[in-house]
Amino acid sequence: MAVETVKMSSKGQIVIPQEIREELHAGDGTVFAVLGSRDTVVLKKIKTPSKEDLIKELGAIARQGKKRLQAKGIRESDIPEIIEKSQRR
Repeated sequence: MAVETVKMSSKGQIVIPQEIREELHAGDGTVFAVLGSRDTVVLKKIKTPSKEDLIKELGAIARQGKKRLQAKGIRESDIPEIIEKSQRR
Protein backbone atom coordinates (compact mmCIF):
# COMPACT_ATOMS: atom_id res chain seq x y z
CA MET A 1 0.00 0.00 0.00
CA ALA A 2 1.43 3.34 -1.09
CA VAL A 3 1.42 6.39 1.17
CA GLU A 4 1.97 9.85 -0.27
CA THR A 5 1.20 13.40 0.75
CA VAL A 6 -0.90 15.77 -1.34
CA LYS A 7 -1.88 19.40 -1.02
CA MET A 8 -5.43 20.69 -1.38
CA SER A 9 -6.01 23.49 -3.90
CA SER A 10 -7.88 26.71 -3.15
CA LYS A 11 -10.95 25.05 -4.71
CA GLY A 12 -10.79 22.12 -2.27
CA GLN A 13 -9.39 19.72 -4.85
CA ILE A 14 -6.70 17.11 -4.33
CA VAL A 15 -4.91 14.88 -6.81
CA ILE A 16 -4.76 11.17 -6.12
CA PRO A 17 -1.16 10.20 -6.96
CA GLN A 18 -0.69 8.12 -10.11
CA GLU A 19 0.75 5.09 -8.28
CA ILE A 20 -2.37 4.90 -6.08
CA ARG A 21 -4.72 5.43 -9.05
CA GLU A 22 -3.01 2.57 -10.87
CA GLU A 23 -3.23 0.31 -7.80
CA LEU A 24 -6.97 1.06 -7.54
CA HIS A 25 -7.52 0.82 -11.31
CA ALA A 26 -9.12 4.28 -11.01
CA GLY A 27 -9.42 6.25 -14.21
CA ASP A 28 -11.34 9.24 -15.47
CA GLY A 29 -14.92 9.12 -14.16
CA THR A 30 -14.22 6.74 -11.27
CA VAL A 31 -16.72 7.39 -8.47
CA PHE A 32 -15.65 7.61 -4.81
CA ALA A 33 -17.59 7.85 -1.57
CA VAL A 34 -16.01 10.44 0.73
CA LEU A 35 -16.16 9.95 4.49
CA GLY A 36 -14.89 12.57 6.91
CA SER A 37 -14.47 12.58 10.66
CA ARG A 38 -12.39 14.99 12.71
CA ASP A 39 -8.98 15.05 11.01
CA THR A 40 -9.51 12.01 8.76
CA VAL A 41 -10.84 11.77 5.22
CA VAL A 42 -11.40 8.39 3.59
CA LEU A 43 -12.05 7.83 -0.10
CA LYS A 44 -13.77 4.56 -1.00
CA LYS A 45 -13.89 3.57 -4.66
CA ILE A 46 -17.42 2.66 -5.66
CA LYS A 47 -17.84 0.01 -8.31
CA THR A 48 -20.49 1.12 -10.76
CA PRO A 49 -22.22 -1.76 -12.53
CA SER A 50 -21.88 -2.15 -16.27
CA LYS A 51 -24.88 -1.82 -18.56
CA GLU A 52 -24.84 -5.59 -19.04
CA ASP A 53 -24.84 -6.20 -15.27
CA LEU A 54 -27.79 -3.83 -14.82
CA ILE A 55 -29.78 -5.52 -17.59
CA LYS A 56 -29.06 -8.93 -16.07
CA GLU A 57 -30.15 -7.74 -12.61
CA LEU A 58 -33.33 -6.13 -13.94
CA GLY A 59 -34.12 -9.35 -15.80
CA ALA A 60 -33.77 -11.31 -12.56
CA ILE A 61 -36.08 -8.86 -10.76
CA ALA A 62 -38.65 -9.17 -13.56
CA ARG A 63 -38.54 -12.99 -13.42
CA GLN A 64 -38.98 -12.91 -9.65
CA GLY A 65 -41.95 -10.55 -9.99
CA LYS A 66 -43.53 -12.78 -12.62
CA LYS A 67 -43.21 -15.81 -10.32
CA ARG A 68 -44.89 -13.88 -7.49
CA LEU A 69 -47.76 -12.85 -9.76
CA GLN A 70 -48.23 -16.41 -11.01
CA ALA A 71 -48.25 -17.70 -7.42
CA LYS A 72 -51.10 -15.28 -6.66
CA GLY A 73 -52.97 -16.14 -9.85
CA ILE A 74 -52.51 -12.68 -11.36
CA ARG A 75 -52.03 -12.44 -15.13
CA GLU A 76 -50.18 -9.64 -16.90
CA SER A 77 -53.45 -8.56 -18.49
CA ASP A 78 -54.89 -8.00 -14.96
CA ILE A 79 -52.29 -5.33 -14.11
CA PRO A 80 -53.98 -2.25 -15.69
CA GLU A 81 -57.21 -2.97 -13.82
CA ILE A 82 -55.34 -3.48 -10.52
CA ILE A 83 -53.52 -0.17 -11.00
CA GLU A 84 -56.76 1.64 -11.84
CA LYS A 85 -58.48 0.29 -8.71
CA SER A 86 -55.48 1.25 -6.60
CA GLN A 87 -55.50 4.81 -7.95
CA ARG A 88 -59.22 5.23 -7.17
CA ARG A 89 -58.62 4.52 -3.47
